Amino acid sequence: MNGESQKRSTTFICFGLAAITLLVYLPLLWHNFINYDDPDYLLGNSHVNHGLSWSGIIWAFESTENANWHPLTWISHMVDCQLFGLQPAGHHLVNLLFHTANALLLFLLLEKMTGAMWRSAFVAAAFAWHPLHVESVAWASERKDVLSAFFWMLTLLCYAQYAVSDKKQMSEQAPGTPLAACRFSLFYLLALLMFACGLMSKPMIVTLPCVLLLLDFWPLERFSGQYALKLVVEKIPFFVLTLLSCLITMHVQSGARWSSTSLALPFRLENAAMSYARYISKTFWPTDLALIYPYPHSWPLVAVIAVVIVLVMLSVIFILQARRAPYLAVGWFWFLGTLVPAIGLVQVGVQSMADRYSYLPSIGIFLLVAWGMNDLFERWPDRKKFLPIIAGVALAGCLAVTELQLSYWRNSLTIFLHTVEVTTDNYAADDCLGKSLENIGKTDAAAQYYDAAVQIEPDYPMGQFDLGFLDMETGKTTEASNHLAIAANLAPGNAEMQFDFGVFLVQHGSPAQAAGRFKAALAARPDFPEAQQQLEQLEHSTNSAANRSTP
Repeated sequence: MNGESQKRSTTFICFGLAAITLLVYLPLLWHNFINYDDPDYLLGNSHVNHGLSWSGIIWAFESTENANWHPLTWISHMVDCQLFGLQPAGHHLVNLLFHTANALLLFLLLEKMTGAMWRSAFVAAAFAWHPLHVESVAWASERKDVLSAFFWMLTLLCYAQYAVSDKKQMSEQAPGTPLAACRFSLFYLLALLMFACGLMSKPMIVTLPCVLLLLDFWPLERFSGQYALKLVVEKIPFFVLTLLSCLITMHVQSGARWSSTSLALPFRLENAAMSYARYISKTFWPTDLALIYPYPHSWPLVAVIAVVIVLVMLSVIFILQARRAPYLAVGWFWFLGTLVPAIGLVQVGVQSMADRYSYLPSIGIFLLVAWGMNDLFERWPDRKKFLPIIAGVALAGCLAVTELQLSYWRNSLTIFLHTVEVTTDNYAADDCLGKSLENIGKTDAAAQYYDAAVQIEPDYPMGQFDLGFLDMETGKTTEASNHLAIAANLAPGNAEMQFDFGVFLVQHGSPAQAAGRFKAALAARPDFPEAQQQLEQLEHSTNSAANRSTP
């Protein structure tokens, strides 16, 4: 294929990839926000929903709300609110445009590095159309996924351009010449900048420097003799950014780690191993996809051991085949490595795994499959004509399941009904479904789901809080007091829970206890004017009463 013909084919693929992606996700523009994270990120966050401002930008860089430091994600939401207000269509459209751009950048990156146009197109299409990725696109609050991936792709593109230039200069260097110094070219600096932006969008991409080393091995093929050390040295600035991001994340998430006694380290290790298997399973057979996957009571020890053995065996096989088929090792360790930050070794949140965590890691599996299948069919040239058909059927299946999965994201009620249907003992989903029912006036049904959430996991603060709040609204004062107190004690760093319990205590004649809750709310969130106002009113009332009692 000559250069002009390849350019036309590349343009055609880009157009088709973008058009189909936009078409399959088009129903998203008629979807609503959901009551899980969207209130915290958008609907109830005055810093964000008032639009873009200097004070908002400063807040974005200072904020650790929702146990994350991702200032660029906050700013992107502010821009959306500035442009679209709180109309869901605009927010969903921006997510979709980022996702489409990510798929196109992935295709261009792989084609640039490998020259294999159709295999690169398959990987990009699988990334764009796989149902596991619906969550990252359809959920407004998951802007951090598509935004960080956008900077991830730009980082790799800039790095690939730098690497090609640097490899050429190294090849021109005379034999026996001392180790070449790292050339911090424009594209190297741009890669570093894009990586920093990605970390400020979502810290999960901290593993990117390791991916750069994998790409140096294949397809960039930069590992050679004396230059191996240079490849590590030139990654030091990237690893420094990774270290800084990890330290910041550990600090801001210190109060958000799930502390249930059932999640001891051995059990988290078991869950990590099983999660790898589940991610692989759902990549090849994406059924029963859910917004929240609850932790099971236990994992069968035999299953855990079997999974660990398989993972280790595959790792060893791919390492042994690294010289003959380097893409197998690169794809496999891309998948394993990029999942490490979200595999649950440090547990934040209630989920045992999440579809959104596969957004970038799954690329490794797609790479492994695309190049592996091509290599396999090379052994049977007469059968290679069936390979495009197999690829087409697989992508068509992805599109069909993605369309179905996308339909569950119409609103809170549909997504949590589906989640409850395909999972068991899912207290977080029960609680969210109860909230969805309460919002449409079905309080009796809501109470049943709240009660189910509390029965399954008494130490889940949100379940206790929502049940208590509903009890308060329906006149069950004693029950409300008990549940709200449990929730507030379980989540001392949740400003809203402390504040609402404080208001309840004021309304029911316990001003001294209420003051303590307002102080706790301000300790968790100093810029909480309502809590400050309530506290000042209580102090004023206390001082006035004291003055009246003085002779």
